Amino acid sequence: MATFKLDDQDIEFLPGDTILKAAHRAGVDIPHYCWHPGLSVAANCRMCLVELLPPPGRAALKLDVLRWDPEQKSYIKEQKPKLVPACQQSVGEGMQVLSQNSEHVQKARAAVQELLLLNHPVDCPICDQAGECRLQDYWLNHQHEKKRMRDEPVHKPKAVVFGPTIVYDAERCIVCTRCVRFCEEVAKDPVLSLRERGNQNEIVLAPGRQLDHDYTLMTELVCPVGALTAQDFRFKARVWFLRSARTVCVGCATGCNAYTDYDPRNQQVYRHRPRENPTVNGYWMCDAGMLDYQRIHHHRILKALVDGKSASRSSALDRAVALLSGTPSGKIAGVLGAEYSQRDNAALLWLGKQLGIEAWFESGRPDGKADDILMHADKNPNSAGVRRLLGSEPRPSSELVQGLEAGSFELVLALGSSLKSKEGDGPAPIPGKRIVLSRHPGPLTEGAQVVLPACSWVEAAGSYVNAQGVEQSSEAAIEPLGDSAAPFELVGALCAALGHPPPEPPKGRGHRREASAPVNDSGNQGASAS
Repeated sequence: MATFKLDDQDIEFLPGDTILKAAHRAGVDIPHYCWHPGLSVAANCRMCLVELLPPPGRAALKLDVLRWDPEQKSYIKEQKPKLVPACQQSVGEGMQVLSQNSEHVQKARAAVQELLLLNHPVDCPICDQAGECRLQDYWLNHQHEKKRMRDEPVHKPKAVVFGPTIVYDAERCIVCTRCVRFCEEVAKDPVLSLRERGNQNEIVLAPGRQLDHDYTLMTELVCPVGALTAQDFRFKARVWFLRSARTVCVGCATGCNAYTDYDPRNQQVYRHRPRENPTVNGYWMCDAGMLDYQRIHHHRILKALVDGKSASRSSALDRAVALLSGTPSGKIAGVLGAEYSQRDNAALLWLGKQLGIEAWFESGRPDGKADDILMHADKNPNSAGVRRLLGSEPRPSSELVQGLEAGSFELVLALGSSLKSKEGDGPAPIPGKRIVLSRHPGPLTEGAQVVLPACSWVEAAGSYVNAQGVEQSSEAAIEPLGDSAAPFELVGALCAALGHPPPEPPKGRGHRREASAPVNDSGNQGASAS
């Protein structure tokens, strides 16, 4: 592969690469604000300026400048090399680029930093971006001096509600236009624009519009400073207290790669944001996926139920064993869970084979909204995984209800609380006896003889097969809440009590609990979004 030299390091590049793109791929940092690998090049922040060394035998392009000489108390003429934005400059074989090793580049970056901070409010203590703000990081690395302006800074609108999810602070905005380009290029809804010029610039909404498309939280996430904030996360947590687990979004069958940010002190999840994967979700996630973490803590089943009353897990397991032992072979229907991991489903399938279950159905959330960006109509992360384990399509949900009413089935052993249905289909009441392993209540848990609390996707590691057939690992983050446990552990306890061998994990990925890294160790909002 062709290479160029960046400072003292050889960097490989692909045809069409810019200096910044090639350096970013190689893990070499060139400071920047406006550039994003998933957006068009704006080259308006000028933070990524670099110096190009001329080829042998050719002179560098120079610019005439004036420098203030404090001893002579006057300006003197000098020349400096013309610097170029690394985000815009294409790479060539053998090109020599100076970034950290150029005095001219260092002065330019310090000047850019000073310019950006001239009118910036000093509200870091109350800013949600504190701890992952590029203005803070780059000030330490490229300026570390007080601003010289003593005039009153330009004041602009603050706490402007852009829509149901986003608040805008124009005083913090550095007008990088990432949000504008994202809405136009990715969300396909050019609802944001610029008005005024120079230090009067600010982001505004199109007349009569709100920022209300399906990717508004992503619009906030690409902001490298604290100008855009999400109402969901605003004033709720400090990022230096958070840790991050590498997870998979379970909001739909796309299976976007994500970071789940949580506070280990109180085992609370605070946000969900995209993790780069070029073949699945690129750099993005939809609002529904980024807010789906809320189900981890809301409306959970955290206590075992026997005949609708709270019970210990051991007594619930005893009742389940009695029901399974007292039901004739062939009279038990099995329900696999499209919301649950491969290991959970494989464990239930294993137990079902020991019990002679032949009729398998599917639980999951109903179909919903889809688009041609990321949102899939199937709102379950592992529908393809269920079919991979079964080797066929699950039976229609209507057959289960009919079989229970006709007496073909006497007992249902289910993973999940709702039979999978199409969008608009209401949940039908489920007759018959039921043993349900579930994290949330639903039609299957209502009237069930036994309900065993299952932990969520961030409380146990697992893998999920998305609509493309890609199996992806998801790490555990927090400890299981309440009395919940991983479904494969609950199934293992049933197997042991029934005298059956324990289920083995399927051949696949993501079946161990992995240590998670601090959120600001390459997993912070700024780094992941850029």
